[in-house]
Amino acid sequence: MNNIVSRISKRLREIAEPDRAAKHQRFFKTGEGEYGEGDKFIGVRVPLIRKLVREFRGLSLEEMKTLLFSSWHEERLFALLMMCDSFKRGDDKRKEGIYDLFMNSTTNINNWDLVDSSAPYIAGVWLYGRDRTPLYKFAVSNNLWERRIAIIATQYFIRRNDFTDTLGIAEILLEDREDLIHKAVGWMLREAGNKDMETEEKFLKKHYKRMPRTMLRYAIEKFPEEKRQMYLKGLI
Repeated sequence: MNNIVSRISKRLREIAEPDRAAKHQRFFKTGEGEYGEGDKFIGVRVPLIRKLVREFRGLSLEEMKTLLFSSWHEERLFALLMMCDSFKRGDDKRKEGIYDLFMNSTTNINNWDLVDSSAPYIAGVWLYGRDRTPLYKFAVSNNLWERRIAIIATQYFIRRNDFTDTLGIAEILLEDREDLIHKAVGWMLREAGNKDMETEEKFLKKHYKRMPRTMLRYAIEKFPEEKRQMYLKGLI
């Protein structure tokens, strides 16, 4: 571990709260058989991690990779937030290097907060205006986190009124077995609806009767109550 990485690791532990670590262990489902099984926390608040990212700007790809491959959740989160920050500030060569690191390290982007805080800002940005086949490959992956990356990355497209891939990937994931995917798909459908309700409703009317209940509830969360109840009761 090089000097800068060691300093970052030390600083994280200096601002850690052991009581918070125990809460995070439960909140992020780290028990046997749960989605975050075996993950380890030291208990650092996210705003403090973001502050540390600003302090240590300028890490090399190798330094970010070292932290991304840490067994500690907060070090991986630090790496991903640093990657987002560096991606935003970098030239195309830097962006491509960070994108490649991100897409090749999905075994370490292994909880929903890690995915959600990075996928739109790295994969989404890089693939906007490029071939989006990598997201469709992730959508049929056996890896839960790759499937979540596939749909969450499209949040960047949604913000630019581009809904095609959100709907295409949502259709692939309609019968996914994981609740975390149901929530993610419903969330992105709701985000699309915030931009274009007609687009969301056209998708829902075609698919809502076979959507998992959680996915549907997330998708229609902001609908008027009467319309929401009609969807829930299958009356649309």
